[in-house]
Amino acid sequence: MTAPDDAAAWADLLPATRRALLRRVAVGQSEGRAPSLVGAVMREGRLVWSGARSGVDGLAPDADTQYRIGSLTKVFVAVLVMRLRDEGLLDLADPLAKHLEVPEAEGATVAQLLAHTSGLAAEARGPWWERTPGTLRPETADLFGDRPLVHPAGRRHHYSNPGFALLGALVEKLRGAPWGEVLRDEVLEPLGMARTSLEPRSPYAAGWAVHPWADVLLPEPAKDTGRMAPAGQLWSTAADLARFAAFLLDGDDRVLGAGTLAEMRTPAAAPDSQDWDGGYGLGMQLARRGGRFLYGHMGSMPGFLATLWVSAEDRLAGIALANATAGPAVNAVADDLVRIVARHEPRIPAPWRPLPEADPALLALTGPWYWGATPYVLRLRAGRALELSPVGGKGRGSRFRAEPDGTWTGLDGYHAGETLRVVAGEDGAPAHLDLGTFVFTREPYAPDGAVPGGVDPGGWRAL
Repeated sequence: MTAPDDAAAWADLLPATRRALLRRVAVGQSEGRAPSLVGAVMREGRLVWSGARSGVDGLAPDADTQYRIGSLTKVFVAVLVMRLRDEGLLDLADPLAKHLEVPEAEGATVAQLLAHTSGLAAEARGPWWERTPGTLRPETADLFGDRPLVHPAGRRHHYSNPGFALLGALVEKLRGAPWGEVLRDEVLEPLGMARTSLEPRSPYAAGWAVHPWADVLLPEPAKDTGRMAPAGQLWSTAADLARFAAFLLDGDDRVLGAGTLAEMRTPAAAPDSQDWDGGYGLGMQLARRGGRFLYGHMGSMPGFLATLWVSAEDRLAGIALANATAGPAVNAVADDLVRIVARHEPRIPAPWRPLPEADPALLALTGPWYWGATPYVLRLRAGRALELSPVGGKGRGSRFRAEPDGTWTGLDGYHAGETLRVVAGEDGAPAHLDLGTFVFTREPYAPDGAVPGGVDPGGWRAL
C-alpha cells in the first residue's frame, strides 16, 4: 500500500488558524499605523495563506502586490555569489582584490563581505543613498567616504551596505553582465519569481512616511540606487517571497543545493553581546525566537519595510510587507505568523520508512562504541550516512556524509568537517573508529592497542 502524501494532506490551514493569522496582520497594521500590511505563510514548500489590511482608500493589496523589500535583496545577491563559489569561479577565502580593484576593501575576503565582517563602513558616502539617485555614485570608488574602513577586517560584525554593493560588482565582473540580469536568469526565472524586479511593476504599493504625532502621510521617493542596488533595490510580492522561502528551505539544484544553503545559514559572525538572540551567516540574518531558530532577512527602504523568516524545523516561513518608513513591526509579524501556525497546527512528521537496502558491512558498524569509557551509539541512515550520538544525550554527536573513498565527513557539531575512518584489525574486520584522532572502540578502553597512551594491563578492577 502506498502511504498518503502527508505534506499535501495537511497543506490547507484550519479556519481558526487562518483567523489568528489575519488578526495578527490586522493588529500589526493598526498598531503600527501602516498604510497597508501584507502577510503570508509558506508551509511545506507552498503558499498556504496570505492576508492584508489597508487604511488607504483605493489600495487593496494582496499576495501579488509589489513592495520594495530593501535588504532582503542581500540574500539574493549572496545566492549569486555562492553559485560562483560552487562553480569554482571564486573561493570564499579569496581577497576581493583577486577579482576587483577596490583599494578601500582590498584586504577583505568574499566571506567577510557576505558575513559583514569586512570592517567596511555601514553606509555609502552621502547624501543619504537610499533617497538619492545612484548617478551620484557611478563607480565603486564613489561609494566610500574618508573612512572606508572602521574596523580591522575579520575582527567583528559590522553591517555594511557598501560591502554588498561590492559583491554585486563582483558578480558583474565574473559573469560579464549586470547583476540584475544575472539574478533574473539564474535565480528568479528558475524559481518562477516573475513578480520580483529591480523596478516596480504594477500593481505595486506606494511608499509613505507616517507622521510620528499625527495620522498624516508624506510620499517617499523610490530612486534607482545604481551601484548600491545590491544592498536593497529589489521589489517583490508575498507570493514570490513564498517561492523564495521554499527554495531557502529545501534548495533547488537549478539554483543552489540544500548543502550550500545550510552553509549560508550557519553563523559566520560573532554576536555583538553575550545575551544575543540573533546572528549572521553568509548573506542571511539568523534569529532565535521562543526556542525556534529562524533564518532569512529583514529589509527597509524609504517608504517600505519587509521581513522573511524561515523555520526549517517547522518547515514554515512567515512573510510581512508594509509600505511605511517606520512604525509597523514587520519583523515581529513575520515571526508571529510562523509561531501561530506552529502552535495551532504542529508539523506532522513524515512516516518512518525502512531503508531500501542496507550494506551488511555498514550494519556491522552500528551499535555501541566507546570513546575511552564514554558510551556512544552509531546508527546507519539513508544514503550510507552515519550518525554518532552520545548515550544519554550528553557529549559530542555528529552526522556524517559518506565519501567515495570509504570515509565519512562530519556535517555538524564538534566534528563538522572532520573525517571518520573505520580501521580494520589483523583479521580485516572493523577494529576501531578514528574520528579526527578520537579513537572509538567496541568496549570501554579496549586492550587491543588502539587506545592512545595504552591501557593498563591489569584491566578494570574493584577497590
